[in-house]
Amino acid sequence: MPLHNRESSMSSIEMLEILGVVKENGNEQQSFPPVHTPLSYDYVLVAKTINNQERETFRKQTEFIEELKKKNFKVTKIIDDNLVFYGIQAPKEIFEKYRYLLKVSDACNWSSDQSAVSLSTRIRIVHFILGHTRIRSGENLRELIKMKVFETKFCLHEKKKQRELKAGWARWTACLQGQPITAVRNYFGEKVALYFLWLGWYTFLLVPPAIIGIIIFLYGISYYKHSPLLNEVCNSNTTMCPLCDKGCEAWQLNETCIYTKVTLLFDNEGTVFFAMFMAIWATLFLEFWKRHRATFVCEWKVSDWSEEEEELILELVNDVNCEPKKFKHSYWTSSLIFICVTIMILVIISLTSAVVVFRVIAADFLAKYKWKSLSNHSNIPVMVLGGFLHYFIITIMTRVNWIVARKLCDMEEIRSFASTEKSFTVKMFTFQFFTYFTSLFYAAFILGRINGRPGNYVKIAGRWRLEECHPTGCLTDLFIQMTIIMVLKQTISNVFEFTGPWLCRLWKRKRTQKLQRKCAHCYLKDDSDTKDGDELCENCKLRDWLSNYRLNDVDSFSLFREFLEMVIQFSFTTLFVAAFPLAPLLAFINNVIEIRLDAIKMVTLERRMVPKKTNNIGVWLDILEAIGVLAVIVNGLVIGVSSDFIPRLVYRYHYGPCAQGTAAPDTDCMAGYINNTLSVAPMKYMNDSYKYSENIPPGEEPLYCRYKDYRSQDDYSHTHQFWIILASRFAFVILFEHVVVICKFIAAWFIPSAPMEVKNSRLSDKLKRLKEELQFQNVSESLLA
Repeated sequence: MPLHNRESSMSSIEMLEILGVVKENGNEQQSFPPVHTPLSYDYVLVAKTINNQERETFRKQTEFIEELKKKNFKVTKIIDDNLVFYGIQAPKEIFEKYRYLLKVSDACNWSSDQSAVSLSTRIRIVHFILGHTRIRSGENLRELIKMKVFETKFCLHEKKKQRELKAGWARWTACLQGQPITAVRNYFGEKVALYFLWLGWYTFLLVPPAIIGIIIFLYGISYYKHSPLLNEVCNSNTTMCPLCDKGCEAWQLNETCIYTKVTLLFDNEGTVFFAMFMAIWATLFLEFWKRHRATFVCEWKVSDWSEEEEELILELVNDVNCEPKKFKHSYWTSSLIFICVTIMILVIISLTSAVVVFRVIAADFLAKYKWKSLSNHSNIPVMVLGGFLHYFIITIMTRVNWIVARKLCDMEEIRSFASTEKSFTVKMFTFQFFTYFTSLFYAAFILGRINGRPGNYVKIAGRWRLEECHPTGCLTDLFIQMTIIMVLKQTISNVFEFTGPWLCRLWKRKRTQKLQRKCAHCYLKDDSDTKDGDELCENCKLRDWLSNYRLNDVDSFSLFREFLEMVIQFSFTTLFVAAFPLAPLLAFINNVIEIRLDAIKMVTLERRMVPKKTNNIGVWLDILEAIGVLAVIVNGLVIGVSSDFIPRLVYRYHYGPCAQGTAAPDTDCMAGYINNTLSVAPMKYMNDSYKYSENIPPGEEPLYCRYKDYRSQDDYSHTHQFWIILASRFAFVILFEHVVVICKFIAAWFIPSAPMEVKNSRLSDKLKRLKEELQFQNVSESLLA
């Protein structure tokens, strides 16, 4: 990049270096490998040894190799026991043709450096040609691998670059260091580099919400210690109505003192501020991300890069007589896919309903259990069991969702892989979102609100009553479920993500013979600057290919899985943060580990990912923006509907001891709130088989019990206070959402999506290229004259 361009984009990159997000080297951008890389083959195909040359498999294998040779590919065959390795090396003219087409294209000519073709670009071109080479019967390489003609395909790691990345990035001791993003880009391509840049920026911006979340949590601890609500519950002698119709005790409110403490930790005034902060934080995170992305893609000269035009160029490089793939659209196919997606979502929701039924039956069973400590607190083990069952369903449905999303994409017959990936991303995220969050939406907005009243409870199959909320609210149910899912997801997935590839590599090493040591002559070649025409000896080639073969396989969706995991985590961090202020802290700790885990996995445990060129994170940005908008709505509803924040305000200013303004100075305005939220029901409305708690002395059994609701004792109609609270809830939700959305729009408008230095740099670069073209044209005309 020209010096003035580099200096103009320094401010954003230097800021990221100071913050510790990246660790760049000013000369990194110029460190391209030569056009011809003699010691590394562009690609390797692996097949099983076939002794019978008359078999169809051998014929197709030979035919595919012959098709590559017709395109002037150099193919080196090495046999090792029961494996056959084909080293593929493309001719120079292919890359010269690519460079020329890149220069004369409409968009890509402004967005790439044609002075050199890096090894990552070579791999991408060869990968495309291999995937689009067909034998006479019509099969391509992907189909041949499915037919077991070839076992696998992979590109090779570069030993020198691999060691450099491992020393400065892919190690656990580098957890608190910046990332060499440009070096990652030069090795893995722009797509992987933008993923790590996004993940690093997301992790860094989690620091402020993590700190504020800790402060809110500490405030909750101090709040519940001095809360009159806790004293009212723990010192109460109120008898609560039985939790089931047959065989359950009428329990005492003071038996749930610990549960009340947990509820007040998170259901307090501090969570309102935190929810507003997180909604605005999501906008700031995305807007600043756009700026940093723009800086780096300008630095890499891919700002105007076009994916469709790049694909046309690669098709021409592969076959000059190719025909462009036509865009297709069918209303019938689109309608069918929409119906299938709807059915899949309904299936996922029905599984959530199954979890609800399980919780209801388990609650009824535990409420009748002979162990009093368990029967009186049956709601807590039921929530924990429900959370674990939900996580089990998530694990199973993740595999099912993947299969269904792939099948639906196959039905669409999409033109390019980029469009297929976008369509698959939208479908898969939609399925995963409903799988993860349907149960949380139930706990937040439905639990305890449709269960009925004494004498007229809502029951499943006319037998099991729906769950009820604790008198202090339902937010604890949401908190427990979020904690279980988030902690299990992060810990278990990280353990399997690292140990799985490591154990697979170890298993492959055990099954195959020990590799021979590289000879001294080839060892020196591998670590020094080589000349065109130099090659490793056959034994050292085989050693290099075997070491890459033993690594874990990667595919086109390997990076997608990492993005999906992080975007789901982003959803947890923003959507229900009002119920779990420590979510940003858990996300931050997980991401610090995740960055190095993914780096170690990609550099040392997996085969080299095919470098992909891009200038953004694709449809993921649209999904993140949609989550940011949904976070405003969900957090507004959690505070306004799920928590007791609004009922407490209504009580304080309309029904409490301070409502008339005549209370003594030392009067606590929330005194009597719990009693105010409980309605009265005669015990005769309970089933005849109810029992009294052992804590109630004989002969003092009450004639009435209490339950959480605002209903009249006479006809069980909702009281005037219920309607005031309901109206206040809706008013708060509307006000909260409008205020936060306005703040989001102001923040998005105030922060430009690209720094002015980047825009000026691109303008100067284009002007320079136009001047060079004009100068070349004038010279050509002078020579012709």
